[in-house]
Amino acid sequence: MAKLNAAAWVRSYAALIDQRAAELTALDAAIGDADHGINMQRGLAAAVAALADAPGASATEVCKQTGMILVRTVGGASGPLYGTFFLRVADGLESGTDVTTFAKAFRAGLEAVMARGKAERGDKTMVDALAPAADCLDRQLAVGSGPATALEAAVAAAEAGRKATAPMQARKGRASYLGERSVGHIDPGAMSAMLLVRAARQALR
Repeated sequence: MAKLNAAAWVRSYAALIDQRAAELTALDAAIGDADHGINMQRGLAAAVAALADAPGASATEVCKQTGMILVRTVGGASGPLYGTFFLRVADGLESGTDVTTFAKAFRAGLEAVMARGKAERGDKTMVDALAPAADCLDRQLAVGSGPATALEAAVAAAEAGRKATAPMQARKGRASYLGERSVGHIDPGAMSAMLLVRAARQALR
C-alpha cells in the first residue's frame, strides 16, 4: 500500500519552490510584495535542514516541525498560513500515512487555512488551488482510484485552480488592495499551493 513519506514531501516541496522561486517572485511583484518566492525558499530551506536532525521522525513529527518552522521563518501571511496547514496535517497523520488518511489530513489542513485566512474559493488565494485538489482527491478515492491516479488527478485539479485565479479580482490579502488591477495575474499563493500538491504526489510511494 502506498504511504506518504512526509520528509520526502517537505524535500520535494523545497526543491520545486527552488526551481520556481523566480517565477513566484515575479507573480508576487505584479500583485504583492515581490517576496513570495524568496520567503518560501528561506522557510523550506530551514525545514529541510531541520530534517537532518530528526532522521527517525514520524510523519506527524515532520509536519509539526515543518509547520512551526514556516511560521517562524516565512514572512507575510504565507508563513502563518502554510505553517497552519502543516500543523493541522500533522494532527491528521497520527493515525497513519495511507492515501485515505492523507486525504482527510489534507482537507483538515485546507479548512484550517480557510479559517485562519478567512478565505474562500474565488478570493484569489492559495485556497483556489488547495480546495480543488482536496475535492478531486476525495472523489477519486470514493470511486476506488489507486493512490497514484488519485494524486495525479489532484495535481491536475490544483493546476486548473491556479490558472483560474488569473481572471479573478482579489478579495483577500495584499492583492485585494489593487482592486480591478489584480485581474489578469496568477495568484502566487495558488502557484505555491499547486507545487505543494505536486510534491505530495512525488512523496506518496
